[in-house]
Amino acid sequence: MYLSLLVITAEILLITYLNYLLAGTYISLDVLYCLPIIQAAHTKVLQAKRKSDSRTTIFLGFAAAFVWSFSERMINPDDVSVSCVVLNTFTRGITLSLIGRLVSRLWMEREYGQKDFLTDLTNRAEWIDRFEYEQLRSERSGKPYSLLYIDIDRFKLLNDSKGHQVGDAALKIVADILTRCSRKMDTIARIGGDEFAALFPETDAAACAVLLNRIKTASEKEFEQRDWDISLSIGDTTQIGKKKSAMEMLDEVDAIMYSVKKNKHQAEN
Repeated sequence: MYLSLLVITAEILLITYLNYLLAGTYISLDVLYCLPIIQAAHTKVLQAKRKSDSRTTIFLGFAAAFVWSFSERMINPDDVSVSCVVLNTFTRGITLSLIGRLVSRLWMEREYGQKDFLTDLTNRAEWIDRFEYEQLRSERSGKPYSLLYIDIDRFKLLNDSKGHQVGDAALKIVADILTRCSRKMDTIARIGGDEFAALFPETDAAACAVLLNRIKTASEKEFEQRDWDISLSIGDTTQIGKKKSAMEMLDEVDAIMYSVKKNKHQAEN
């Protein structure tokens, strides 16, 4: 973040210096002040929807506006009064801040149109698109793929007893476990609530079992360290090609997961 802000500051100063060199000509580079604001809006810190993000956009907008307006007075002190500097800083600051906020929102919508905001995983719609593509690829190659459907047992109890912040932390930790225990070629998604799905291309039943056990072991360790009375119920299936639609397959592995959850509940009682 700090390196990005340093680069943006250098860009503003460079634009100001170039404008100074071109003083007295009909060439103006004023519009280039929009570029560092757009760059700032594109950074990850401005896509996280935190309060500091909007403050950063406003700060950079007014900082650029002040440098812009103050440099004009330095170049033409007789023609540009202090009141002009103040007024220009205000109007330009508002304009640049609005541009930054708008671009930030556009990048955010682009980024999270395919992602779950809380966990940064793929969202349900994007996961289904990738799954449908993998079904067609498997149909042509004859190679198997495997699916996991994951549900957090007793998640509502954790959420109610320890608060939503702990519940959100649990979702993020599960997302991190699933990501760490999978491969780069795999697709992990938060389907909704406390339910997740994993797509493992070119993975047979034996390899899927290894990945599933890896996830179980990692999750048990993480939950035990935090003294959380939760666990994962996981349904899995391995298929080749497109014998069923993506939604039918998702419903099927979901039903397998609920069967696992039911058996686990009966064993505990």
